[in-house]
Amino acid sequence: MTRRKLVAGNWKMNGMARDLDAVAAIAAAARAHPDVDVALCVPATLIAAAASRGEGVWIGAQDVHANDAGAHTGCLSAPMLVEAGARVVIVGHSERRADQNETSHDAWAKAAAAHRHAMQVILCVGETEAEREAGRAERVVQAQIEKSVPEDATGDWFTLAYEPRWAIGTGRTPTLEEIACIHAIARAKLRQMIGDTAAGIRILYGGSVTGANAGAILFTENVDGALVGGASLTAAKFVPIIAAAAAGN
Repeated sequence: MTRRKLVAGNWKMNGMARDLDAVAAIAAAARAHPDVDVALCVPATLIAAAASRGEGVWIGAQDVHANDAGAHTGCLSAPMLVEAGARVVIVGHSERRADQNETSHDAWAKAAAAHRHAMQVILCVGETEAEREAGRAERVVQAQIEKSVPEDATGDWFTLAYEPRWAIGTGRTPTLEEIACIHAIARAKLRQMIGDTAAGIRILYGGSVTGANAGAILFTENVDGALVGGASLTAAKFVPIIAAAAAGN
């Protein structure tokens, strides 16, 4: 089954109003490559402004609360994000799992909340270096998928992202064979859980993706795009990844 490539940028806790020119430049590149879906998940403070500068790009958020409203100081609900202009949200990122002690059940609830409000969801899974060295990478990813993926997930709104924690921001990446192995296992687990609709779900790779390695990674079997951190902060680094995704279409 052919799945459109998705290249998604995660700005994390980076970005000020002065960086909106980068959003506009990335959006221009996205419009020049209409066969690739492009997303930018920016800090909440920039969502509205980025949405006004990012025609051709899915502007998104980096987290969402599981509830639509309530006494949750400092949190943002899906209705709030949608009103600000967000079309997509990242949930279950390893940095939130580690730093905010979020669980796979939290990721499941957040994904379900975003879906209720017609948002696209990118749900992250991935093992630590210690788990990989112990030979547990496959089991960890399978368990995270089992506990995080909503039962009604479909390719219409749901994307899975495999990000080995030890590769994020380190410049290290798994081999293409290791990436293909985990993506195949992830696909099989999705099929076990939700049946044939799993064939339509995109599985992204994330972790030190650059313009130099994107071409090889993006056309590894079962890799349907990339979730990009630091290289998404500037058009100069992000646009080559978009171009690499488009090159194989």
